[in-house]
Amino acid sequence: MNFSGSYRAGDVRFLLKPLPMADFVDVQEKEKLIQSGQRHYSEMLSPESLPSDRYLDVFREACAANLDRMARDCLHLAALIAARRSGAVTLVSLARAGTPVGVVLKHLLPGSTHYSVSIIRDRGIDQVALEHILAAGHAPESIVFVDGWTGKGVISRELASAVAEFNARRGTNIDGGLYVLSDLAGTAACAASCDDYLIPSSILNATVSGLISRSILNDAIGPDDFHGCVYYEQFAPQDQSQAFADALVARARALGPLPDAAPMDKERAAQVSRDYMQAALTQHGIVDVNMVKPGIGEATRVLLRRVPRLLILRDEHAPEVAHLKLLAQEKNVPVLVDHALPYHAVSLIRSALDG
Repeated sequence: MNFSGSYRAGDVRFLLKPLPMADFVDVQEKEKLIQSGQRHYSEMLSPESLPSDRYLDVFREACAANLDRMARDCLHLAALIAARRSGAVTLVSLARAGTPVGVVLKHLLPGSTHYSVSIIRDRGIDQVALEHILAAGHAPESIVFVDGWTGKGVISRELASAVAEFNARRGTNIDGGLYVLSDLAGTAACAASCDDYLIPSSILNATVSGLISRSILNDAIGPDDFHGCVYYEQFAPQDQSQAFADALVARARALGPLPDAAPMDKERAAQVSRDYMQAALTQHGIVDVNMVKPGIGEATRVLLRRVPRLLILRDEHAPEVAHLKLLAQEKNVPVLVDHALPYHAVSLIRSALDG
């Protein structure tokens, strides 16, 4: 199915198969199944709940503080894309953290088309969705993959590998590089920044991403189907998606043309990421790198939809982490302050195999 979620039809086409709201798995049970290797995380979905009034206040504060920064980075990213593509641009955002960014870029890059597709760790990008984009007449060289940020760089590496495999099979030459607002891991092809700052859309789930869930790849998805999702129609009264994107576009346009962005120090970001991950695994007795989620965006995702073991903050009084402290308080997650942390925040996932 080809639909736009809660966005205007011209802003995005989600190449996802809406699934019924059935077979939700409790977060604790999901964690056990994932960590024991019985199920892949993409096969299951835990139900989302609407944010509390206090949490929504924190989201509004984040928008007040950082919407200009995010708009400026969207403008920079649009300029970087325009400089690297001649002719039409086909934006392919990675659902769902990339979707709000893709919607904004669609408005900043005249004549562009925007699709949002699923990519899943260890499973790759939705090949049926890529085939659909090519069948719609978009040139392979016009495709630009967009996301919100990198954490450890897992998805940017997954994307490069999956697109290379697709190109080899199809004889195409699609650029598998990832374009992001903030590249903490130094693994993106192009980024507006390498800073760990609070991207307001990272605070919310479906209600800032077109009311769609995280993507799903289980037995309900046939060989010719797009990856799946749940559409949270019941959240429509609290939906922020279109208003948030419209506000970003308006701010970006008000900023007007910006000078060229300074080149990012990707090598330094990559080295910081490698050094931190190695130290964190040792310090916290962790074997699986997937249990460590660095950066505000990734730390938020853990607190929203996984079972956190620990929240680590560089400065507990920084406004960037106010929402994380609130989530930790609501979920009784211990907080550790580490002034040497190279990021604002890191979340560790609890091992479901512990007692």
